[in-house]
Amino acid sequence: MTVLFVALGGGLGAILRFLTDRRVQAWRKSAFPWGTLTVNVVGSAILGALTGWALHGGQPDTVRALLAVGFCGGLTTFSTFGYETLLLFTGKRRARAVLYVGVTMAAGIGAAAIGLLIASAIWR
Repeated sequence: MTVLFVALGGGLGAILRFLTDRRVQAWRKSAFPWGTLTVNVVGSAILGALTGWALHGGQPDTVRALLAVGFCGGLTTFSTFGYETLLLFTGKRRARAVLYVGVTMAAGIGAAAIGLLIASAIWR
């Protein structure tokens, strides 16, 4: 049963990632990968909140399988982040590639920390 929750969450996360990326890229109309940055930061915040919930004794196994492993795993994408970084780097946009890596790391870790803090405040 756990595998089904992971598959369901992963499918929903991947669909949301696809739609978000298309929407954000159409809105920004830029070579900078704003869509991937958006889903990775949002996924990090959600996973931070779920981690905070788990640390305070919550989050049953089914919720962890559906949301943490499945949904967040499907929503976020490290492979696309790496691919887009290489595209920027090899496309003579090295400064943007470095900026992309730095912003993704800082914003992702920051979003996870904020999610964790919010969850800790809610589930004390």
